[in-house]
Amino acid sequence: MMKNNNSHAYNVSGHHWPLFQAFPKLIESIQPIQLCELPSPVLPLDKLGPHTWVKQDDAIHDVYGGNKIRKFEFIVPEIQKQKANHVYTFGGTGTNHGVATAVICKQLGLKASVITFHQPHSKHVQKNQELMQRFGANVMNAGSIYWALMKFYLNPRRFNKRNYFLPAGGATPVATFAYINAAFELKNQIENGLCPEPSEIYVAVGSSSTLAGLTLGCALAGLKTKVMGIQVFNSHIGPVETCTEGVILSVMQKALTSIRQYYPNVSSDLPSVHLNGDFFGPGYGELTTETCEAIKRGESYGLALEQTYSGKAFDAFLKASKNTQDPILFWQTYNSQALP
Repeated sequence: MMKNNNSHAYNVSGHHWPLFQAFPKLIESIQPIQLCELPSPVLPLDKLGPHTWVKQDDAIHDVYGGNKIRKFEFIVPEIQKQKANHVYTFGGTGTNHGVATAVICKQLGLKASVITFHQPHSKHVQKNQELMQRFGANVMNAGSIYWALMKFYLNPRRFNKRNYFLPAGGATPVATFAYINAAFELKNQIENGLCPEPSEIYVAVGSSSTLAGLTLGCALAGLKTKVMGIQVFNSHIGPVETCTEGVILSVMQKALTSIRQYYPNVSSDLPSVHLNGDFFGPGYGELTTETCEAIKRGESYGLALEQTYSGKAFDAFLKASKNTQDPILFWQTYNSQALP
């Protein structure tokens, strides 16, 4: 399904990359490749209530949907620029990002290696392990997250430029623009009457670039929407911040600095970060009673959810829906495609 594009062929007047319609000069430094079918649908959740909506990124690719695929539209050109033929990344044993990496690498004829760390076993974890291998990835279990980090960041294969090392969750600086673009996509849908402007968006937060992109994107697009990030990953690994307000602000700052190189009149002020850790539970990937109930309710509304990311974000969304009459939106980041 990959559609190769060059800078003069970008659909800046259409719907795929409305970011470039707002900031056309960014094409000089950011040249994504079309991998997805966008815009993703925004639909009412009528069974839940008249003020609830969902943005469905779950089927934007014909093999594997979800937020990681959006990011690969912006990451792939970086891989190609480096002339790499092997992508290394890491994540939990049930990493959705690992599956997305395996799918895209197979599509592009690249090798993929995924270094994993332990997370609680579940059917979802087992399925993703099988999928990574089915799509040709070399999966290497390092045991603890500490050893996974060591094997990723201190890997001697980094000295070979044909190897591309992709951080967990696809959280590279350029990947943030995938969800800045998504915010402009939502703005277009609002202006076209497909949904009201939400007072709040609920989205899962692990590696931070999705929340950072949506938060900055909404501000740049002139939306008053608060993006409520539901934390699903440890705030720190040892002394290192991994999922905190500071990390998200840093990611936004890098993206905003890139924009201001071409558009210096854009405000240098960063929007506020809304990060909620109340739904994290006892640890990464742990299934709580509330998450289990949220997954079941989501299924009754036709949503595919899982216990590590989307189920926790939907739990927060359900609770918020009871206490507001303003329109709110759940951003579905998990794949719903029926994989072979």
